[in-house]
Amino acid sequence: MPKVSVIVVGAGAGRRFGGTESKIFQRIGGAPVFIRALEAFASRKDVCQLLLVISAADMEQVKERFGANLGFMGVTLVEGGATRTASVRNALAHVSPQADLVAVHDAVRPCLAQEWIDAVFAQADKTAAALLAYPVHGTLKTASPEGLVERTLPRAAVWEAQTPQVFRKDLLLRAYADGTEATDDAALVESIGQPVSIVIGDPRNIKITTPRDLAVAAAVIATLPKPKPSRLAHPFNESQD
Repeated sequence: MPKVSVIVVGAGAGRRFGGTESKIFQRIGGAPVFIRALEAFASRKDVCQLLLVISAADMEQVKERFGANLGFMGVTLVEGGATRTASVRNALAHVSPQADLVAVHDAVRPCLAQEWIDAVFAQADKTAAALLAYPVHGTLKTASPEGLVERTLPRAAVWEAQTPQVFRKDLLLRAYADGTEATDDAALVESIGQPVSIVIGDPRNIKITTPRDLAVAAAVIATLPKPKPSRLAHPFNESQD
């Protein structure tokens, strides 16, 4: 069984969500979104390390309000950078020597089933690079800045990338070595010539982008199989100021 270091990235500004507080602190079933994302990995025997990347602006609040919970889960905090790529690069500097694979997951994707993680971990172990993705079913169009349709894209070969995205550790380190920016990790790995395998994901693996996504995520989580009891057997309990 390969050992996996998991990087959960929660340092984004979340401008589309709105409000005065980072969207990672929004609640689903009483617990913050980022805690829900971490829980999906903390119960796994193949996960040797959990790194949570947080913006400098949120770091003190996370430590004060959630430090006890994160300590119980064995989570290491890492300060993020100005971009997603910079944040992941910061976390890679802390990856455990024990790790064979590195998984990168969005802190605002709280709806994960263990079978999806099993599948993408297993595929990355076979092929060195894999991600969850889901085929696009709608009709896609490109448009001008004025809002006029320019063309319709063929959807047969189009997939929506999800996370986790999982890679052999040395491969991901090499992909991040030259300072190139990208919107996801697979793009950087592709740029160094490494094929990335698609593992069919699930449309329920949503990313929290707007406030209405919270209700959808809560409904999805209620349908997912519950993880086995683990070192997270205690209930979530936010520290009080």
